[in-house]
Amino acid sequence: MEPVNTIEGKAYPFGLKNIDTDVIIPAAWLKTISRSGLGKGAFEAIRKEPGNLFDSPEYAGSPILIAGDNFGCGSSREHAAWALADLGIKAVIAPSFSDIFSGNAFKNGILTVVLPQEAIDRLMEVAKTDPIHIDLEAQTVTTPFQDRFTFEIDAFRKNCLLKGLDEVGLTLAMDGKISDYESRAQQAWPWQAGAVA
Repeated sequence: MEPVNTIEGKAYPFGLKNIDTDVIIPAAWLKTISRSGLGKGAFEAIRKEPGNLFDSPEYAGSPILIAGDNFGCGSSREHAAWALADLGIKAVIAPSFSDIFSGNAFKNGILTVVLPQEAIDRLMEVAKTDPIHIDLEAQTVTTPFQDRFTFEIDAFRKNCLLKGLDEVGLTLAMDGKISDYESRAQQAWPWQAGAVA
């Protein structure tokens, strides 16, 4: 997982409430265990509409999505986070998230930022013309117009995102301690390692 510190750029001013994981990535796309290529199916139903936000050249490659309340509700499909990441989205800002979606996003290196609706409304306006800046270390979202919104984040998740540590990375970071334990365990209980007395 890539470390996340600052994210800056255009943002999709999406803003719709109660967007479930089936809207993010429809069930027809769930036949794969590969994380690549799912960006093509992200928001498929919305992208069928002419002039939709996600196919607009103006927002192509935007690393930030501004969403409405209860984003990522519905099923627990991790493919939703995979699709957003494949689309290039590194952060989603919304008034609230489904707990399961928020966990899946975190495990896939996507920052979820919870801000009040007033802040979302302001960011939606700014996103139409200007970039948005997210600083994870400072826990702030800022605009070129001196807007500054602070957000809370679990300390463990913040640390993992800043260091680019997923569950495998966290385990590998403990390699020395794991090896020490295994060595002591083998001496204390040799029969567990297959030694015959």
